[in-house]
Amino acid sequence: MENSEIPAEAPMITALPHESLILETDRLRLTPFSSEDADIAHRLLGDPEVMRYVADPLTRDEVEDHMANAIRRGAGGRIGIWCVSRKDTGEKIGDCVLTPLPIDSSDIDWDQLTPDSYPRDEIEIGYLLVPAAWGQGFATELCARLLRFAFEQTALPRVIAVTDPGNANSQHVLQKCGLRPTGPRRAYAEDDCSGFEITREEWVARFGNTA
Repeated sequence: MENSEIPAEAPMITALPHESLILETDRLRLTPFSSEDADIAHRLLGDPEVMRYVADPLTRDEVEDHMANAIRRGAGGRIGIWCVSRKDTGEKIGDCVLTPLPIDSSDIDWDQLTPDSYPRDEIEIGYLLVPAAWGQGFATELCARLLRFAFEQTALPRVIAVTDPGNANSQHVLQKCGLRPTGPRRAYAEDDCSGFEITREEWVARFGNTA
């Protein structure tokens, strides 16, 4: 499904200043992914425990190749990947994303991340955390903050998410943040992903307004 509610003829998108892309919560700081974040990318993407419900772990060379895309941003900086750090220690503990959802491919169509337009595909929210950060509420905290950004700073009509059917913990996080189950759906070339969605109207009604 495409983001058809974002007008194709919309004028060139104004880039958000870098400081507007730095997001904070009580305990976390989210910063646009950069080449300096290759360390956390290796910790996450090469860890079989972290990648259990995502894909096969990546080799070091595959992570290095991934970094060229991981630092790309679309829609004036609004669409892309953020590095997640603890504010108390400065430690990098994960990443979170607003990126195009692939349907028949196992990887994102990174070419859709261009500075002056929104991607054609639906935008999904997602995250990865190192095991030492699990079970402490960080996932819910970062997911809620990124949704707020999505509905305050982008033109997206909705945000979706997909999980492995067995990933009950992530499904719980998504529902705590307001996403509702939409049933099995195709994504990442798999037919049995568990789908979730929240519209702008639903977010505003539950969590605030976008004035």
